Amino acid sequence: MVRIFGDFSQELPATQEYLTIVFSPSSVPVQQRWRTNGLSADFMADYFATFFPGSDTATTDINIQAEVKSAVSFIANELLENAMKFNDPSSRYPISVRLQLHSYGLVFLATNSVTPGAIAKFQAFIEELTTSDPSELYIRNLERNAESESERQSGLGLLAMINDYQAKLGWKFESVQKNPEVTTVTTMVQLTV
Repeated sequence: MVRIFGDFSQELPATQEYLTIVFSPSSVPVQQRWRTNGLSADFMADYFATFFPGSDTATTDINIQAEVKSAVSFIANELLENAMKFNDPSSRYPISVRLQLHSYGLVFLATNSVTPGAIAKFQAFIEELTTSDPSELYIRNLERNAESESERQSGLGLLAMINDYQAKLGWKFESVQKNPEVTTVTTMVQLTV
C-alpha cells in the first residue's frame, strides 16, 4: 500500500548529479550516529554548493553558493535527524538521504522505516501541516514547546523549511515488507534555486 501526502512527485526527471548517504541500522546503533548528522549534512552542502556560482567580489549582494550551502546543510541535517529519531528500531531497513540536482533546483529524499503505531499520528501532523498556514503553525508549535517540557515533536524543522526556504514538502508511506511488517516513509523536499 502506498499513500502520498503534500507535494510528492513520484516521477522525477532523470539527473546525472546526485548524492546518496545510507546508514545501516545493523552496523552501529542509530543513537551513536546522531552526532554525525551534521557532518553528513555539511558534506552534502559542500558538494552541491560547487554547482552554483560564488561571490566574485566583496560587494556582491547575493552569494548564491553560500545560500545554497546554508540551505542544504540545514535541510539535510533536519531530514537526517527526523529519519533517525522516528526510525523503527526493530526494523533492519536502512536510513537514507539523497540529494539530486535538477535544472529547477534541488530535491531531497530521506527514507526510513516507521513503527506501525506512529503512522497515524505522523499522518495527522502532515494533514495539519498541509492545510494550515505555515507561519501560524510555526508560532503555535513554538508556544506549545515552551509550555510543555515533555512534548517536543513539534515539526519546527519542517516548518522552517517551508517558511525560511519556501520549500515544497511531500511524503510517501509505503509498505515494503509483510512479515514482519515494515512501512517506510520518504520525505521529499523540493527547493527552487
